[in-house]
Amino acid sequence: MKIYEVGGAVRDELLGVPVKDRDFVVVGSTPEEMTRLGYTPVGKDFPVFLHPATHAEYALARTERKTARGYHGFQIHATPEVTLEQDLLRRDLTINAIAKDDQGELIDPFQGARDLRDKVLRHVSDAFAEDPVRVLRVARFAARYADFSVAPETLALMRAMAANGEVDALVAERVWQEIAKGLMEKKPSRMFDVLIGADALRRIVPEFSAMGIDDIASARMDRTAQGDAPLAVRYATLIATLDARRSATRADLHDTNAKAGAPLATQRLRVPSECADLARLAVRWRGNIQNAPQLNPDELLSLLLGADALRRPTRFHDLLTVNQYISAANSSAETNYLREAQSALAAVDTKGIVAQAQNAADVPASIRAAQLEKIHQFIAAKN
Repeated sequence: MKIYEVGGAVRDELLGVPVKDRDFVVVGSTPEEMTRLGYTPVGKDFPVFLHPATHAEYALARTERKTARGYHGFQIHATPEVTLEQDLLRRDLTINAIAKDDQGELIDPFQGARDLRDKVLRHVSDAFAEDPVRVLRVARFAARYADFSVAPETLALMRAMAANGEVDALVAERVWQEIAKGLMEKKPSRMFDVLIGADALRRIVPEFSAMGIDDIASARMDRTAQGDAPLAVRYATLIATLDARRSATRADLHDTNAKAGAPLATQRLRVPSECADLARLAVRWRGNIQNAPQLNPDELLSLLLGADALRRPTRFHDLLTVNQYISAANSSAETNYLREAQSALAAVDTKGIVAQAQNAADVPASIRAAQLEKIHQFIAAKN
């Protein structure tokens, strides 16, 4: 039985970046022996165990054989006879197929260290084509390592996977998982650049492809990364940018045949509510936000209430942050204006109105009237 550290931890150590998680592969062992040594089994699809003290993951060396289309159709073979090199052969990229033994010596049969030095993302073997998730993973790694290039032969293989329909097997949840990780990387635009270069975006997220990830969308995505924005803000910035382009190029905004709308991608990918709601608000209110100082009292109140600025002040703050990323001009004026308007509206004593009401049915109208009066006063003071 021999144990090797593998994957991302070895790669990141060679790159000189902080290591987040450490994974290990075990050669020459069995599930029974691992259990006897105190490891806890956790793997559903193949034998993975947690170390009894560190809780790091230890996987038995394994090989895989493709048995069906998609990324679930694999038959796993994990026995003591499987070698380290056989295990590394099944991995996606050479930079992720480097192992290190307990003496600190590298085992690098596929020249991953060389590709790290040369800043190249290269697939290990033709087995890459058996798992469509790897198309998304390469694109995500390109977003993380912004100065790395994708090897021409790897890009050609990705194109073939798009052309033969292999990527069509990706389910919405897995696509979103990888897209979300890519948006949180150093340069999110590169993820889309690679997917477009592989002719895969139109198969994986056709709504984005039809709208076109242009230079403006790319620049805004990358600014959200530079600003260390949370995922919801990054996603809403992308959606609002793409939807603004759609609105500007469509004569009939109610055209039911215009299936390329960016918000439809949110629905199809089953984007989590935190991201989906902020994107929806960014699309719905972007015009009003960008023209906030010119709004009349009714319009300004509708914006604040429609964006739920009183009950969800943190999300409203995120909405204004999205506006800063998508605004072509300096948006600090409207951002400050709306924050002040939010504070003014929050000063309305709604509990007092409820307490003094003679009839419960009159309460909503009374609150609305008091809020509108407060907004009138706010606008008058600003002017």
